[in-house]
Amino acid sequence: MHDDEVVAVGPGPLAFADVVRVARDGAPVRLTDDAIAEMAASRGRIEELAEADTPAYGVSTGFGALATRHIDPSLRARLQRSLVRSHAAGSGPEVEPEVVRAMMLLRLRTLATGHTGVRPVTARVLESLLNARLTPVVHEYGSLGCSGDLAPLSHVALTIMGEGVVRDAAGRSRPAAEALKEHGVEPVELAAKEGLALINGTDGMLGMLVLALHDLSALLTTADIGAAMSVEALLGTDHVFAAELQALRPHPGQALAAANMRALLAGSGVMASHRDGSCTRVQDAYSLRCAPQVAGAARDTLAHASAVAAREMASAIDNPVVLADGRVESNGNFHGAPVAYVLDFLAIAAADLASISERRTDRMLDVARSHGLPAFLADDPGVDSGHMIAQYTQAAIVSELKRLAVPASVDSIPSSAMQEDHVSMGWSAGRKLRRAVDGLTRVLAIEVLTAARALDLRRPCEPAPGTGAVVAALREAVAGPGQDRFLAPEIEAVVRLVASGAVVGAAESAVGPLA
Repeated sequence: MHDDEVVAVGPGPLAFADVVRVARDGAPVRLTDDAIAEMAASRGRIEELAEADTPAYGVSTGFGALATRHIDPSLRARLQRSLVRSHAAGSGPEVEPEVVRAMMLLRLRTLATGHTGVRPVTARVLESLLNARLTPVVHEYGSLGCSGDLAPLSHVALTIMGEGVVRDAAGRSRPAAEALKEHGVEPVELAAKEGLALINGTDGMLGMLVLALHDLSALLTTADIGAAMSVEALLGTDHVFAAELQALRPHPGQALAAANMRALLAGSGVMASHRDGSCTRVQDAYSLRCAPQVAGAARDTLAHASAVAAREMASAIDNPVVLADGRVESNGNFHGAPVAYVLDFLAIAAADLASISERRTDRMLDVARSHGLPAFLADDPGVDSGHMIAQYTQAAIVSELKRLAVPASVDSIPSSAMQEDHVSMGWSAGRKLRRAVDGLTRVLAIEVLTAARALDLRRPCEPAPGTGAVVAALREAVAGPGQDRFLAPEIEAVVRLVASGAVVGAAESAVGPLA
């Protein structure tokens, strides 16, 4: 194992790419020496409070609405065990391992700041779980996004205690005690405050945000590729994407999207074929002409969400926290509102990107609007249905994405006997965003698949080098126009090409890097 493969976890923030590498690729992690030193220093202050006569929340008292009870020292180990066991109350389907691993890594980073008062030995167990590829089983329901992602993180903390259930590197469900023993990981008995410190964070919703930011960044470029292919296939114009026109409305995302489309459409023989003065159209439809404006707004939303995620990645979320001067103070930093809002914003952007993509696809299938393409791009319209039902699939997904765009963060439901009377629902926002990202991937894949077929049907006019490279890449996995055939596998093949980055890679091989 090379040092550059290991993700160092210290008091400072992690890079988004490192979160993705650990979550998806199983990259190993290592707590830095300065992280160990910070944790050891703050732990001393927690132990002082534990020995004092004055009650300290989370150290020598109960939790939430039960915080008024002072807990006898003889019961404090039981207090931490009881907290974790009772809070590990999730229900429903299992959460994806990549989300759990992202959550584990981000919690480890917060522990590494030294502001939580956790012992280094406890953090080491979390480090060992990640490196052994032992992923606690976490369930869909249980987090209100305040006080952080309590139930999901409690299932992780349960594993640190050697309890609960994990999935190993092969995906097998195992009792945690058995799996830890097999990998030489010694569980710990949680000491004062440690149970609370392991579960009181926004790491689940933040992990889902970081993974979504990674995926959406590539999908935004794919959206520009699909739009360019559709404009070309529909004999539209690239004049509206000119830099001087975009500069009149200087949103940065819009400028990037338009620049991508100009690069992709440069040298198009298809577009040149209708510039002989015979074309009577004055303006293209909004779904073509306004593509950079919509995709650009989505880009700017992504940029805002990335800024929020970066700030959250630099945070130490716990309650109470150990300050640099040794004070231990209660706070409300665990409230997930900042993360919840941008998770919701991104679901709105994903729905709208999918919506405009579906409208472009529909235009290519309608003889009244496609400017010479066969009905539904069918080989023999009437006998063949072509891509008719592929657009139905898009429409079904777009309708679902609109429902997923309804914000979770405007809802709140009180809990803990009204002590926790306003919550963020950020975990729920993250869960629906993951479904929205998957839906957007599929909608864009169908547009790219349909536009490639339409461009083939425009031959002998040649597409632009950029869009032509995408068509060629698709043709290695999916056949060109012809009689009807089983369409679902072709859609899935292009979904895989979109999700893997192969579509973007094909375009960039011809035109250079895209934004």
